[in-house]
Amino acid sequence: MPKMGTEPMALTALKVKNAKPGRHVDGRGLCLLVKDSGARTWVLRMQKDGRRRDYGLGSALDVSLADARDAASALRRQVRKGADPVAERRKARKVVPSFETATRDCYEALKDGWKNKRHANWISSFENHVFPAIGAKPVNEVDSACVVEVLSPIWLTIPDSARRVLQRIGAVLDFAHIKGWLPGEVSLRSVRKGLPRQMDKGGHLEAMPYADVPALMQKLAAASPTTGRDALRFTIYNAVRSNETRFAVWTEFDLDKAIWTIPGERMKAGETHVVPLSASAVALLRKRWSERVSDTGLVFSNDGAKAISDMTTTRQAVLCYASCAYAVSLFPGAQGDRK
Repeated sequence: MPKMGTEPMALTALKVKNAKPGRHVDGRGLCLLVKDSGARTWVLRMQKDGRRRDYGLGSALDVSLADARDAASALRRQVRKGADPVAERRKARKVVPSFETATRDCYEALKDGWKNKRHANWISSFENHVFPAIGAKPVNEVDSACVVEVLSPIWLTIPDSARRVLQRIGAVLDFAHIKGWLPGEVSLRSVRKGLPRQMDKGGHLEAMPYADVPALMQKLAAASPTTGRDALRFTIYNAVRSNETRFAVWTEFDLDKAIWTIPGERMKAGETHVVPLSASAVALLRKRWSERVSDTGLVFSNDGAKAISDMTTTRQAVLCYASCAYAVSLFPGAQGDRK
């Protein structure tokens, strides 16, 4: 006789073995489902939040009657405590990608929002310094100790690059958290404490002495003219970044008013920048205007469509260091409110 208040268990091991297709109730919601194919599955039927739900407990070939009853009992306790077994199982089944896969997904998701299209080096920095060490590791296993391991070989030898890699790893881990691959945010603030102090303080390259700049500009003006040399002179005249010169188009200039208006999308700060042009800058532009191949194309280009390469100007980088000093000497307002 069953005890008062209990429900008799209807199934036995023999009944489970010989059960015909259909639903066979054991008790307290535990059932054995037998399909026409002969497959036998344990299911616990329960009420949660006013809804009837079935929870699978596995195949009867792998789970005995006694084990099914124990599993059903454990599952009931979880539900009474407010847990959602289905959500927990779904979370457990979620595939966590490797750190390399997560990094490439992060790059694809974010790259279109970056103004500087040269951020291809974002991925190359991982390929060179990170993936060989931890690329295959699941992203949810990457912690501060892993990052220290990655950065140790480059922390003192290429300090600027190492700091950028640290920042980018943090971005990937934040992305992984948002995607649900990491249960919580990973703080990398302790990483620097596990690495030696960097003595490199960086800084700007040394500029040409102020007094030497006019002679330099006279030498450039007297040399045979080329598109690259004109671009260099124009950059120095206006104390602008080389990219602002390289991608300047004729529609940005008002030569009669001696004004150059650089649209915000081409500026690092994202704001329109107005540059008053010196007489020398205007003369250079008028000369190039007379040789133009397009009224709306690129100013410093051989065909008006293709910009000169950055290397064309950076080959003479030592000369460019004088740009700000010379612009101030010619026209103090040329720097405007640049940041």
